[in-house]
Amino acid sequence: MIIINNFIEYKALEGQMVGFSDWHKINQDQINRFAAATFDDQWIHIDKERAESEGPFKSTIAHGYLLLSLIPYLWKQIAEVRNVKMEINYGIENFKFGQAVTVDNDVRLQATVKSVTNLRGTVKVEVEAKLLIRNQVRPAYRGDVIFLYHFL
Repeated sequence: MIIINNFIEYKALEGQMVGFSDWHKINQDQINRFAAATFDDQWIHIDKERAESEGPFKSTIAHGYLLLSLIPYLWKQIAEVRNVKMEINYGIENFKFGQAVTVDNDVRLQATVKSVTNLRGTVKVEVEAKLLIRNQVRPAYRGDVIFLYHFL
């Protein structure tokens, strides 16, 4: 894990692939809870029998937004940003989904710090996020996440 204490240390990481999170298993309970929380109960996510018989993946699949929502959790396994009084998930850009994640697959985040900018005391960081699927060549997605940090 990388430790980042201030703007200067963050800026030194610009352009670097900074690491990988741990593997995280996407299980059916997590998919079902996400479906309930977001009112997205499409059968391809929650109906195992129908997904196996009619679905293109022969299994239920994780919601794309479930996978996106894992970014802050997985990012914190890669980098610990210290001396921050506030961190804001500011935006996402240029995201493309490349492959479905079927139930019981393991995923992990690969992160590259693309840019670090000091905006009059607020540090804007753009991170390329790539969600890898164990034993698969294509990632589940790739795109840019933007964080804002207010250091102490």
